[in-house]
Amino acid sequence: MNLVTLLGNAQAAGGGSIISVVLIYAVIIGIFWFMAIRPQKKKQKEHTALMATLAVGDSILTSSGFFGVVIDIMEEVVIVEFGNNKNCRIPMKKENIVEIDKQSSEI
Repeated sequence: MNLVTLLGNAQAAGGGSIISVVLIYAVIIGIFWFMAIRPQKKKQKEHTALMATLAVGDSILTSSGFFGVVIDIMEEVVIVEFGNNKNCRIPMKKENIVEIDKQSSEI
């Protein structure tokens, strides 16, 4: 074997290892996307759809565990009445609403 053949084999092995490293990184990024980013975006879309159905008079559950009734809806803030006390009205961000219980129109 001569020196040119040895150098050619070393360059071919080096080129293959670069491709395998790039492939491994691509697989890791793909797994991360499926495990972390994709579910996060799906949950965000569900919350946006939930907020689109929010209306005055709906019972809600906040992220801190309080139940209340929506009194007024603004751009990013809702006014929520907690308990039977009419003086306990608190403004809060829409993103803190976890569940909405629609008031049935049946009497």
